[in-house]
Amino acid sequence: MSQGTGEPGLSIWARQIAPSPTLAVDAKAKALKAAGKDVCVFGAGEPDFDTPDFMKEACAKALRDGQTKYIATAGLPALRAAIAADYQARGFGEIKDTQVVVSPGGKFSCYLAILAVVSPGDEVVVPAPYWVSYPEMVKLAGGTPRIVFAGDETGFRLKPEKLRAAITPKTKLVILNSPSNPTGAVYPRVELEALVKVCVEKGVYILSDEIYEQLTYDGVKASSPATFSPEAARLTLTASGFSKTYAMTGWRLGTLVAPQKIASAVADLQSQTTSNATSFAQFGALAAYQQPDKARAAVAAMLQVFDRRRLLLWKGLNALPGVRCFRSEGAFYLFPNISALGLGSDEFASRLLDEELVALVQGSGFGADDYVRLSYATSDEVIQKGLERLGRFCARLAEKRKPAPVRA
Repeated sequence: MSQGTGEPGLSIWARQIAPSPTLAVDAKAKALKAAGKDVCVFGAGEPDFDTPDFMKEACAKALRDGQTKYIATAGLPALRAAIAADYQARGFGEIKDTQVVVSPGGKFSCYLAILAVVSPGDEVVVPAPYWVSYPEMVKLAGGTPRIVFAGDETGFRLKPEKLRAAITPKTKLVILNSPSNPTGAVYPRVELEALVKVCVEKGVYILSDEIYEQLTYDGVKASSPATFSPEAARLTLTASGFSKTYAMTGWRLGTLVAPQKIASAVADLQSQTTSNATSFAQFGALAAYQQPDKARAAVAAMLQVFDRRRLLLWKGLNALPGVRCFRSEGAFYLFPNISALGLGSDEFASRLLDEELVALVQGSGFGADDYVRLSYATSDEVIQKGLERLGRFCARLAEKRKPAPVRA
C-alpha cells in the first residue's frame, strides 16, 4: 500500500505500456492538416475507400429493425455460423460455431487470444519487424516478448532455425503475421509450414494474425497454419476481421477461430470486458457472407487500385538516393530501408514531417530502426507529391553523407 497523502500512482501495466506510434503520427498529421498545412499522409493503416453500400445498408436495416440490444457475448449466432462455414470451406476442417468469437476489432481479438494463453513469466516469440501492438499486448498479459529479427535480406521472413533457437522452456506462444504489417511480406506455404512444424515439435501455441489475408498481389496467396495438419490446428489461434478487407476500420469487428477450450476462454474474457461487439454492426458484416458476389466484387475493385499504388510507390522509393525497398506482396504497406542516409527512423520521420510535410511511421515502433513504414492506402496524387518531397529530403541527407573531396 502506498504511504503518505500523495496520489497512489499508476499501475505497472499503465506505466510500462507504450503508445501506438501509428496513431500518434496520424494524430499529428491531422492536426497539421486542420491548421491548413498541405500534408502528405502515409501513416495510418486504413483503407481510403468507403465500406461497401450493401454492407452499410444491412447495418442500417438492423438499426431500423431495433437490433440495438445486447447479443450473445461471442457474437451474432448467424454471423458465427457463417464464419465457421467459410473457414471450413477454406480447409480448416470441422469448425463449430462455438469455436468462433466476434470481438470489437481485430486488435482486441489478438489481445484476448494472448490473454487466454499467456501467464506471467511466459515468453512469446515475436518476429520483427512486428505490428506495434504485439509486444505491448504480451506485456499487458504479464508475459515477456522475445523478439527475433528478420530483415529485408530474407524478405522479412523468419527462418525456422532462428525460430527454433528462440524457443525456450518458458515459451508459450509464437506470433505469426502473414500478410505482414508493416512489411507487406507474405510467407510462401512451404516456409510457413517449416515454422509451424517447429511450433508443433515444441508444443507451443501459434497466434496467426490474418487480418490482411485477402489483400495479396502478384498472384501470391496467403496460407493459414491451422490448415496444415490436425496437430497444427490444435495449437493455432486464427485472428482476422473485417476492417481491412471491407474498409470497416471504424466498425470495430474482429474475429478469432480457435480450439474450443481457448475460444470458450476468450468468450469468458470478453464477457467481463466488452460484453459483446456492437450488435447492429455485426449484421453489416453478415451481409458479406449472405451476398458473396458483391463482397468479392468490392474486394477486387479495391485490390486493383491498391496494386497500382503499390507499384507506383515501390518504384518511386527505389529511385530515391540512399533508399532500398522490398517489393511487398500483401496488405497495403511498404517498408523501405533508410540506413544508408545516416538517421535513425525517429529523427528521419520527425524531420521529414517538419521539413517537407510528409507523414510516415518510424520503424523503431515496429522493432526495425533502419526502416520506415508507408501506407499506400492513399491517393495517387498524394503518392506522387509525397515522392517528390521525399526525394528532396533524401537528396539533402545523401549529399551530407558524401565524403569531403581529398585535397592534393
